[in-house]
Amino acid sequence: MTDRQAQILGAIIEQYAEVAVPVGSVMLAKLFGVSSATIRAEMARLEEAGMISQPHTSAGRVPTDKGYRFYVNQLTQNQESALARPAKALESRVAHAGRADLAIRSAADMLVELTNNVGLATIGDQLYLSGFSRLFTQPEFMQGGPVHEVARLLDNIEPWLREAVPNEPLNVYIGSENPIGKSSGCSLIISRFRSPYSDFSYIGVLGPTRQSYREVMSLVRHAGKSLEASL
Repeated sequence: MTDRQAQILGAIIEQYAEVAVPVGSVMLAKLFGVSSATIRAEMARLEEAGMISQPHTSAGRVPTDKGYRFYVNQLTQNQESALARPAKALESRVAHAGRADLAIRSAADMLVELTNNVGLATIGDQLYLSGFSRLFTQPEFMQGGPVHEVARLLDNIEPWLREAVPNEPLNVYIGSENPIGKSSGCSLIISRFRSPYSDFSYIGVLGPTRQSYREVMSLVRHAGKSLEASL
């Protein structure tokens, strides 16, 4: 993939996350200062590579799971930082929570507020979940969507975490990469941290694959670090 193709893919992912409609060549042409024909040619190459697709008869394109994975891997390599204001708000919520269980719940609730996804966290042998109403008001699920697959994924996260014990400080499972609910159209972003309950405690979010990954990954990572430093 050329640098320009990678930049166009990133622009499609970020624009699609913001507006939830397929991204067309006219907008991208203005952004990159080239002709629409040039953008269409580059989009055709990205589509051939399986990074984007054309839903229905729309002229616009949307990212595929493969495209999201390429983008997320680049973000992981770059080790992006959390946005200052949300990060400080999260730190403050954790610091003022008191008990360890309340701090973990507060951090998960804060992730719900900041990302509009389901927040999740392990507290000992229990899984804490919040923010279902935020998830199901996302455009992907307002018309029904793969709600059954989402529910299946949520029902099985706790036993899967106990069995799989994801070992990276930040773990990102995109769409079909999810171990359960492969057709849910969701991404699971979780951070491992040490707590009084376990060296393998987890906090994170579950939301549509149409994510602002740069911000969400950064916030989830920061939530884990804040909890580990405070508990």
